[in-house]
Amino acid sequence: MAKEFDVLIIGGGAAGLSAAGYAARAGLSVGILEGMAPGGQLLTIDYIENYPGFAEGVSGFELAEKFEKSAVDFGAKVIFTTVTGISKKSDIFNVDTEEGSFSSKTIIYATGAKHRELNCKGEKDYQGKGVSYCATCDGSFFKNKKIFVSGGGDSACQEALFLAKLSNDITIIHRRDRFRAQQSIVGLVEKNPNIKTLMEAQIKSINGDGKKVTGITVEDIPTKKVSEISCDAVFIFIGSLPNTNLIKDLDIEFDEQGYILTDENMQTKLPGFYATGDVRNTPFRQIVTAASDGAIAAHYAQQYIDSLTDNVYGEFK
Repeated sequence: MAKEFDVLIIGGGAAGLSAAGYAARAGLSVGILEGMAPGGQLLTIDYIENYPGFAEGVSGFELAEKFEKSAVDFGAKVIFTTVTGISKKSDIFNVDTEEGSFSSKTIIYATGAKHRELNCKGEKDYQGKGVSYCATCDGSFFKNKKIFVSGGGDSACQEALFLAKLSNDITIIHRRDRFRAQQSIVGLVEKNPNIKTLMEAQIKSINGDGKKVTGITVEDIPTKKVSEISCDAVFIFIGSLPNTNLIKDLDIEFDEQGYILTDENMQTKLPGFYATGDVRNTPFRQIVTAASDGAIAAHYAQQYIDSLTDNVYGEFK
């Protein structure tokens, strides 16, 4: 198995697989380091109806397979292993994994982010069955349905506004007595006739019939009173956690939420290190934007490699 690459991609989701395809097609040697199965969060999405080219929709599993096949057909190598450390010496990156160490001229970091969860009873049981973390992805499945939105920041309010275009029965439930979102966004929520608010309350459990969500158990925080409320869906927007533990010791900058800062070329502060998809500071997190990030990163990784001196090339066979 090759241990030296032009490009090492850490993470095999939409961003990583897109980057792999573009980089391999450009004639670069490409390795994808993936701890589970290629596809990332695509594998958790039952049905995708808004990815370009699939007018009739496509399952996340099928789209992941197509992403992987495209990258592998162009020559990228998928290596199933867990990354344990990353370092850089001179112009070469060293990546330690459970399958040994790999070297590369560039790194494209595509580890994604995980949604913060309520960690309440029923949440995991009904993920994909009425529990969602993406209004753009799943909102259309609940047109004219009764929807609860959990959260109080910009994302929760913005997603509630989006859902209010699909249903006239949206309720935002928030633990505090006021929203954390920007006042301009809060103003839009307050003016929207399709949105109600339930403040100083929290979801204690998400209930269902085994196949779909049928309601929630809600606690009024000041009084501790518990009540049952029927609904068809619960959209949860209480933040997300970027997967950046591997790079805390590298010369890379992060925003206040812990997302990686890049320029428009996906380049981080560390030369030759690119970040793509949900792990970077981006205003919109979708499959199509992750794929775009990957293509851009691959293009500029190739340009960076072209700029390296001949003696660096000599270190690779």
